[in-house]
Amino acid sequence: MNRSRRIAAAAALVLAFSAPMAGAAWASSTPSPSTSVTAASATSSTPAAFHGELPRPTGQYAAGEEVLHLTDRDRTDPWVPSAGPRQLTVSMFYPARHDTGEAAPYMTLGEAQGFLATRVPAGTGLQPQDVVDIKTYAYTDAKAATGKFPLVVLSPGFENPRATLTGLATDLASHGYVVALVGHTYEDSGETLADGSTPGCALCESGAPDTLADSRAKDVSFVLDRLTGHHPAWRLAHVIDRDRIGMAGHSIGGASTLTAMAEDRRILAGVNMDGQFSPPVPVDQLSGRSFLLFGKESDHAAGGGEPSWGQAWAGWTGYKPWLAVAGTAHSSFTDVPILAAEIGLPTPPDMTTSPARGMQLTREYVGAFFDQTLKGIHQPLLDGPSAANPEVLFQHP
Repeated sequence: MNRSRRIAAAAALVLAFSAPMAGAAWASSTPSPSTSVTAASATSSTPAAFHGELPRPTGQYAAGEEVLHLTDRDRTDPWVPSAGPRQLTVSMFYPARHDTGEAAPYMTLGEAQGFLATRVPAGTGLQPQDVVDIKTYAYTDAKAATGKFPLVVLSPGFENPRATLTGLATDLASHGYVVALVGHTYEDSGETLADGSTPGCALCESGAPDTLADSRAKDVSFVLDRLTGHHPAWRLAHVIDRDRIGMAGHSIGGASTLTAMAEDRRILAGVNMDGQFSPPVPVDQLSGRSFLLFGKESDHAAGGGEPSWGQAWAGWTGYKPWLAVAGTAHSSFTDVPILAAEIGLPTPPDMTTSPARGMQLTREYVGAFFDQTLKGIHQPLLDGPSAANPEVLFQHP
């Protein structure tokens, strides 16, 4: 990573607020590698009766959720070696029976405290319990649906806790996928570990190192080992179809998806949501597997100012749709704009596609891509432009 990108990473916040007269706004950013630029402190206050809510999943199943704590005893933590073996917290979402289980929290209290302390400037009035209580439409202890389902691993952006991809995870689960949403310890505002501690970000001041994508690939391969091995770590591992595995990520999580595919042939299909690739990009190791590029038009249209997608796209063979979404910001592919809008904060000026619409399009196209590549169900949505979705622009370099 060059010096300018390292400085940008250190200065960036996943939730940035401007301070217009009408209130504060969660701003967008460049796509590398964290989510948004620091803005002025907020002046608005969260309503006393704030009740955050993610969009309801759109599939036939309910979304069950269970949190796993995994320890890789063969690998010392790459960022804090004194912590010992690499520990990961993984939220497992799965197709479940309706009307079973209890409402799942959005984050633990420790995660919410870290999120507010380091990602949200003071002055919003948002309290940790408000974040914990955000309605996700996921349910703990829900009874799993009958059958076997493809597995999709999700990886969030640098500095972003895993919870910020919950809206996508629940929707995939409702459409018949098991989803492993990985928290990459020491890379974000905090992931609660097995002992109840919630360590914060050890990398945020210096920025994402050049080895981050490779480290995330190792995290993902370890998670796959623990979910699909002979003695799986998850009690519901029997519902996973081990022969149908995909991965998607936002920002550096999306860029890391390609690295993970190159290093682990079990991953048959991948999605990069608005993440800038850092060279060298190992496209020669994809062996004809499928990959979706899905990002904001202002950065990721073919021939645009961010060249890494075009360079990567040209370097591999296989199914590789490239879709640029007009009117979106870097955070449009996450939960962040949805929750900001619920607080009453105006959207950034470059986000002309509404937060709800951004979430809808992300769910539809990512879900369609995995339906086609992992389930073998042809999806006309991916054949070309749709009158129903004029924001989605098919790129043909």
